[in-house]
Amino acid sequence: MKPLSILTIFLVAGVLVAFGVKRAVPADNPSALSPRFAETAFDSARGLGSGWRDLGWAPREVQAGKPAKLDLADRSGWIVARKGLSGTFGALFVRYQAPPEFGDFLELRLDSSSPGEFPRITVTADLRRSINGWTEVLVPLSALDPRGLPFEKVVLRARTDLPHKPVYVERIAFTERGTGDGSEVRVASTSSPPREGRFTVQCKAPTHPISPMIYGVGGYLPDGTHFAMGIGAKRWGGNPNTRYNWQHGHAWNAGADYFFRNLDYTNDPTFTYDRELQEMLDHGVPEALTVPTIGWVAKDTTSYSYPVSVFGPQEQVTTENPDMGNGKTKEGGIIPPTMPPTRTSVAAPPEFIGKWLATIRDKDQKRGRSVKMVILDNEPALWHSTHRDVHPTPITYNELLERTIAYGTAVRKAYPEVLIAGPAEWGWTGYFYSGLDAAVGVGKAPDRHAHRNVPLIPWWLHSVREYEKKNRIKLLDVLDVHFYPQGSNIGFDKGGATDRLTNALRIRSTRSLWDPNYVDESWIDDRVELIPRLRRWVNENAPGLGLALGEYSFGAAEHQSGGLAQAEALGRFGTEGLTAAFYWFLPPKDSPAYWAFRAYRNFDGKGGQFLDFSVPVVNQTSQASLFASRSAGGDHLVMVLLNLDPGQPLAAEIDLGSCASAYKERAFVYTGGKGGFTAAGASQPSSGVLRRTAPPYSMTVLDLIPAGK
Repeated sequence: MKPLSILTIFLVAGVLVAFGVKRAVPADNPSALSPRFAETAFDSARGLGSGWRDLGWAPREVQAGKPAKLDLADRSGWIVARKGLSGTFGALFVRYQAPPEFGDFLELRLDSSSPGEFPRITVTADLRRSINGWTEVLVPLSALDPRGLPFEKVVLRARTDLPHKPVYVERIAFTERGTGDGSEVRVASTSSPPREGRFTVQCKAPTHPISPMIYGVGGYLPDGTHFAMGIGAKRWGGNPNTRYNWQHGHAWNAGADYFFRNLDYTNDPTFTYDRELQEMLDHGVPEALTVPTIGWVAKDTTSYSYPVSVFGPQEQVTTENPDMGNGKTKEGGIIPPTMPPTRTSVAAPPEFIGKWLATIRDKDQKRGRSVKMVILDNEPALWHSTHRDVHPTPITYNELLERTIAYGTAVRKAYPEVLIAGPAEWGWTGYFYSGLDAAVGVGKAPDRHAHRNVPLIPWWLHSVREYEKKNRIKLLDVLDVHFYPQGSNIGFDKGGATDRLTNALRIRSTRSLWDPNYVDESWIDDRVELIPRLRRWVNENAPGLGLALGEYSFGAAEHQSGGLAQAEALGRFGTEGLTAAFYWFLPPKDSPAYWAFRAYRNFDGKGGQFLDFSVPVVNQTSQASLFASRSAGGDHLVMVLLNLDPGQPLAAEIDLGSCASAYKERAFVYTGGKGGFTAAGASQPSSGVLRRTAPPYSMTVLDLIPAGK
């Protein structure tokens, strides 16, 4: 589940510009001022290049002697193809003309008749240049084809709904290697002239509380150093937790992630769930505890499900035990689990989990509340893959509901005070279809069709609420799902590419969390608008539930683009009113993602943090965000200003006219690296407007205290 990268390079008057990136071009080399084409698919003078075919599908006029005329309404597109295309290219060049109001309408990608998925590149404003009424785009092959797959098609497509107005294409061509491949690009100087940004903080508008649990993380904390990042909550979760045995204390099962083996996940002889809860309690961090609902947990720390001695040679075995296979044939095929679950596991019915929660509650009554939330297992739609040795059959709508009722009832009776969250589904298709639907094919979706063709989560919410009403029991407090951006090379903690195109996409993909107009730039190819969508489902089927993201990540935690995407996400969680969110897994200490948390939770190293209530902000600026918070009394403001442009400073004007009349300001700035935030000079609001210049690719925290305090 990873996304993509976006580096687009233009040769303009002797300067190569890529998102504000520059490369000098020798003045005595005129040929360097324009791309050198190695292969032309179409140009207006000659029409289609030699061997190239027009494959459609938009209504169009394509002939030599004039630009191609395309009607891209209804998200139509144009494909040009050449069988047996070969060569070493630097970039794809497109020159087109479109109505200005179309904005970021164009998507480019390569394609092939052979297996393989190619990234979708959205041509945004910072990836275009205008010359004599035409728009030119130069996209490196490293972005369009990061895996170096063979291709034979170029696809131009409208990624938004357009009216029936023509788009003209003058040229589609591939440049020679060394033109537009980014090989000599350097970062632009911060002395580039700043662009203007305008924001209005609406201090008199209605506000809502910000839950500290949106600043949550997952995973095992090896030491206490991460508490300085101001963790707001801790999730005990992940695939191994599906089979954690609380009575054993050290027994987990890694499932498909690692040879379907039981193990001591932490390799720490003193670690148990109880030590975890006590440590979090000692640091004032609420725990979100994932409990198994699959019905089986590990019986020890040594057993495994696919012995070579039973199933024969396998694709992989562990280095320490040649009998421990990965459950796949030598050719990579899935080996059906024919041995009983008892080989590795013991039964864990609802009573087993109820006893666990009752044990925790008994201790909590003496030491204080350690568990704030209980999450009903982890990604059940994937159990037939991740834990197929004990649950080989894909889960259905009905089974998910039955397990929710059975285990939710046990948890509620054992620990009535906790928030119960579920279903902890993995991502996009898991919101709409059951595991059975996914296994058969979502195009067929037999399980969904058997349930009136209602998407899984709305059906599940409605069914749980109906059971609650009928049986007078509260089983669910929070709708919890997982989210990872699906574009190429983004997502998953520290992973992901960090070239300019990927960085821009990584940051842009955060819009799938909240923006109803953003079409996800991946195979999803739809408006995800995740949080508004989940809220609609809750309002229609189970009003009053909170919302949580049990896992999410935008990748590249150790790169500034990952840090900025993280800071953007945390800001949105506050404005959107989430109950909880848990970063997967844990940002490396002093990484940009780590400092993104610090922007909201400990920006000055002395506990300075984003405040209790979210204040609306009107943003009139692209590639920038401002998030504002206030104290309960309303007189103290803390804001986080993000400049998402890698090449230009941002001259921000922040209208505070509806807020207090005078402030004392502290400012802290982070531009990357391990050093963290540095104090910046204070600036005094004038006529209710605060002016602050933010460096490229930066986080700026503005702490405003009334002047009289």
